[in-house]
Amino acid sequence: MTVPNRNLVSHRDVRELRGPLMVVGDADGVGWDEFAGVDVEGGPERHALVLEVNGDQALLQVLEGTDGMRLGGISVRFQGRPLHIPVGPEWLGRVCNGRGEPLDGGPPVTADTVEPVGGWPLNPVYRIPPKEAVITGISAIDALTTLVRGQKLPIFSVAGLPHLTLATQIAAQSRTGGRNFRVVFAAMGMTHADIAYIRDRLEERSAAGELVLLLNAADDPVIERILTPRIALSIAEHLAYEEGSDVLVVMSDMTSYAEAVREVSAARKEIPARRGYPGYLYSDLATLYERCGRVQGREGSVTIVPVLTMPSGDMTHPVPDLTGYITEGQIVLSPDISARDIYPPVDVLSSLSRLMRSGAGKGRTREDHLDVAAQVLAAMARARQASELAELVGEDALGEADRAYIAFRSAVEEKLLNQGVDEYRSLEQTLGLAWEALALLPRRELSMISNEMLDRYLPGPLGGARL
Repeated sequence: MTVPNRNLVSHRDVRELRGPLMVVGDADGVGWDEFAGVDVEGGPERHALVLEVNGDQALLQVLEGTDGMRLGGISVRFQGRPLHIPVGPEWLGRVCNGRGEPLDGGPPVTADTVEPVGGWPLNPVYRIPPKEAVITGISAIDALTTLVRGQKLPIFSVAGLPHLTLATQIAAQSRTGGRNFRVVFAAMGMTHADIAYIRDRLEERSAAGELVLLLNAADDPVIERILTPRIALSIAEHLAYEEGSDVLVVMSDMTSYAEAVREVSAARKEIPARRGYPGYLYSDLATLYERCGRVQGREGSVTIVPVLTMPSGDMTHPVPDLTGYITEGQIVLSPDISARDIYPPVDVLSSLSRLMRSGAGKGRTREDHLDVAAQVLAAMARARQASELAELVGEDALGEADRAYIAFRSAVEEKLLNQGVDEYRSLEQTLGLAWEALALLPRRELSMISNEMLDRYLPGPLGGARL
């Protein structure tokens, strides 16, 4: 069936303007999420998205706002389809706002191919499991919660922690071995100071033609915040599956995105669910997160790192809670670790990459990687117990092994986890620091690593051959 081109028909029955919302009558056949052009007498064209349809009335949100508009001087042209954008390598090196309009002084992005911002459903039969590591150059991630090509691995943070610094460092440094690597950074609800920081921090990668920046400011329209990650993922999918690139999509802050979904839901007068969020928040987030992965017969991949802040550090808040159900692990930032001047303040015992075994180990990173990671995490858990005991009885009353574990934790936090915001560490450097920390423990405590690997990698005489 051919969809009529309603873009040629102007609807002038605009019945109400309230804030960024506009009610249009005589809109039979208009659907939800349909995109529209808005002609304003004496002003440039604006754009709108249909939020709700009730009979012959349609409720639209104007992306540029309704300031300066008046009833009788407006005409609306419905396009008969959701928002489409041009896709292709022309986006690389560009800096745009949340709806894809240039902020870098360049011309609008054009391409021969256009795709809907909602993407196309992917047959699960054609998905193939994520594999191979994405090296971020950040020891806390590469060593203990390895990011895998095609994975979705969120960062859980709290207001005031350096999650934006970490997100930009990941975007600036990440790479895959010998492959064509691209980054799409989608910022949502950012202050103008944060946007300036992102642009400055990622300038080098942008100048190299390896980065796409989509920047939605806190004072931009709410509906734009909902479009931003969808536009970013549409760009990423084309770069990955048509151009053959490995694409990393960093999305920050997903809590701002969810709040925009809640605000639009309220405008639609939908019945709220938990904490005022709509009942479909889970499926809405899934439509974003599930757009990552690897596809049979295609060289590229889409890897997603969403960043979200947990209000009051509450991991049961709907946004982190639902995100945890959809994604494959999490990297958790801790205020307590940040208070000890450790960057990035990753709580390694609360963090997890469920696909790490698919991307690390022999033939992927290094043969000792998985065993070293397991041993470091087990020792950190034991060190936490020893530290809690020391607070009760004093460190002098502890046994030799417990004191060694406390020294081990200090070495891990100060040397392995702690690094500069511009510091890139190779995987060899990272694993070397992990082995140096393990060398502080008696060899008999290293029960998760084979003697062969201990003899080969453990620092010290004869491979750290001490009791």
